[in-house]
Amino acid sequence: MRTDVLFLGRQNRTEQLRDVKEFHLKSDEGKESPKKPKIEAGNDQYEEKTTSDVANEFEEFCKAVREHLSIAQMREILEANDQDSSGSDASVAIKCLDMLFYGPLEKCEICNGDLEFDGNRYSCKGTYSEWSSCVYKTRRPARKQEPPKLPDSALNSAVADLLNKYEDPRIRSHRERGVRVVSETWLLDSIEKQEAQPLEAYDIVTDLSIDGKGIPWDKQIPDESALESLSAELKLYGKRGVYKDTRLQEQGGQIFEKDGILYNCAFSLCDQGRSINEYCIMQLIKVPDGNLHLYYKKGRVGDDSNAQERLEEWKDVDGAVKEFVRLFEEVTGNEFEPWEREKKFQKKPLKFYPIDIDDGVDVRCGGLGLRQLGVATAHCKLESTVANFMKVLCSQEIYKYALMEMDLDAPDLPMGMLSNIHLKKCEEVLLEFVEKVKSMKESGPKAEAVWLDFSQRWFTLMHSVRLFIFRDYQELADHCAASFECVRDIVVASHVIGRMGEDTLDDSLSDRYKRIGCIISPVDNDSDDYKMILNYVEKTYEPVKVADIEYGISVENIFSVETKEGPTFDEVKKLPNKRLLWCGTRSSNLLRHLHKGFLPASCSIPVPGYMFGEGIVCSDAAAEAARYGFTAVDRPEGFLILAVFSQGEEIIELKNPPEDTNRLVEKKVCVKGLGRKKPDESEFIDWKDDIKVPCGRLIPSEHKDSPLEYNEYTVYDPKQVSMKFLVGVKYEEKDAVIDTEE
Repeated sequence: MRTDVLFLGRQNRTEQLRDVKEFHLKSDEGKESPKKPKIEAGNDQYEEKTTSDVANEFEEFCKAVREHLSIAQMREILEANDQDSSGSDASVAIKCLDMLFYGPLEKCEICNGDLEFDGNRYSCKGTYSEWSSCVYKTRRPARKQEPPKLPDSALNSAVADLLNKYEDPRIRSHRERGVRVVSETWLLDSIEKQEAQPLEAYDIVTDLSIDGKGIPWDKQIPDESALESLSAELKLYGKRGVYKDTRLQEQGGQIFEKDGILYNCAFSLCDQGRSINEYCIMQLIKVPDGNLHLYYKKGRVGDDSNAQERLEEWKDVDGAVKEFVRLFEEVTGNEFEPWEREKKFQKKPLKFYPIDIDDGVDVRCGGLGLRQLGVATAHCKLESTVANFMKVLCSQEIYKYALMEMDLDAPDLPMGMLSNIHLKKCEEVLLEFVEKVKSMKESGPKAEAVWLDFSQRWFTLMHSVRLFIFRDYQELADHCAASFECVRDIVVASHVIGRMGEDTLDDSLSDRYKRIGCIISPVDNDSDDYKMILNYVEKTYEPVKVADIEYGISVENIFSVETKEGPTFDEVKKLPNKRLLWCGTRSSNLLRHLHKGFLPASCSIPVPGYMFGEGIVCSDAAAEAARYGFTAVDRPEGFLILAVFSQGEEIIELKNPPEDTNRLVEKKVCVKGLGRKKPDESEFIDWKDDIKVPCGRLIPSEHKDSPLEYNEYTVYDPKQVSMKFLVGVKYEEKDAVIDTEE
């Protein structure tokens, strides 16, 4: 940032300006003189000026102008030059003096908004869309190659001659190049210590000072914030959930309902251009034999101690409802009833967007806690290995961990209990962006702006504790499409599991087993199927590498599965070209697969897993499936799925993403993505007469330049795939040998 501009908006800084000038002169003593800018003078001669010369010149210029021009005149000058004249008197003075000395600023090259000096750079104050502010910043802004336009009040002032002196754009250009750009903290620290501090330690990000008692999660080291968020208790679990901080649930409080409307709203706002990542909660709560309570809370994600909060008791029900409606309109810019009844809503700039919560209980609240798991299993009438499997599916922990890994586990908003309407909105935004980016003609900063706008839109809808900007397809797949699919599946789990902690049934695990609607049976260890699957795992698995450690797997249990949803084994067995293939899944996604069947990928992205469009993807390598099942070294259990997969009559082999996946979807063909490794065909076996099991050891293929490491098979008709086995595995360090015994 320019040393001379820095202090204009601050009061009583004359002495500091003098200190800055003296400091620069001292710091230049004894050093080799840098190349000095040349300022064009009369008769085409150049006068050399040092940085301190320019700073002194600017200081004198500012002093003279401020003595003879009022703030009202400065606003008039800004308006005459199509510059932003809004803001405080101090900011107007900064903008006007900067313009008069260096020249009028051009508009932002990205969004055509106004640039403003922010203390370190010139930042745009415009917006890309109603979802996001512009984040364009520069230390060398483009300036109009024309002199400033001066209204009569300035031309008739005592400083008119001084203002006319700085009209020549060439002089301004040379002068500006002679001014250093540093941060305010660097200046103040250097002045205090009378020694130039290392510039690399004073980046704009590290200049941020954190106010308040705690450090927000997005400013913490990821590992630390993850541990803190994992241990945080969910405060709002569903549409009828009374927010925990009110403590009114302890008095039997319930969400107030009138004319079919539940007065419980949650909101999110992400705007990285303004460093905003906030949530808002509004509830009307009725206490038995008591009055109505209005609760309102708004704060920065992960910075609970500094949140705005109010809890008010209302005797007048109509008055409480009116205040609730007023607050809704204040934070969103929308009317309340059209949203609650018809879900009509228009996002407004820098206003909150509602997170539509479904009626039910987020599984992180309704599932079994660690202390309840053992008791529930002991009372379960299911076969012991199946009971233990159900214990995993109904545990809060796998869902907590999954959302924590994706930074979607803020305690104030139940991302495991979103409504179908909200999930549909997320899916539409994702699909719209994928298509936009595939056909995008913009490049450079304008292309970056498109990605940024989507990022802010996405994190407003899919509320996250740690924001970032999506920059490529792989990030889009890993942190957007996969996150959406995981949240979608956790929502299904939440509905199936419900509130187990308050279940009056003697055997809650057996009850949830019935709700899932499938038959799960342990496979006998001595059976041919068990031995076949062990062989398939051993031949097609390669260690998962995390940092410098490689992990193998041991098989813990194998289950046979018959689901109600999707085609039966017998139905798929009648189809042509069948294979027994691997499907990877997180433990948190598994209940949805069992209850609803396989769903296609959420979008088409040119990266593995999404490369061939919105289809169901399997692999002939256990190593590929294991990548999805592996979560973390401290959570070594996972599951691999084996499915009977019909390739159909038409099989297309590809090693690169096709330009158009819609044609593949429409034709309902099977796409075989050719990987750099493949199973040895000489070791394949036939199972159940004509189902091919590609259980050969992995060998290099002829497709060494393929983006896929292993073969991927994609079909677009769910009737071509039937889940057959679940393989429970445990990840171990590489030296561990695959366990082939019970």
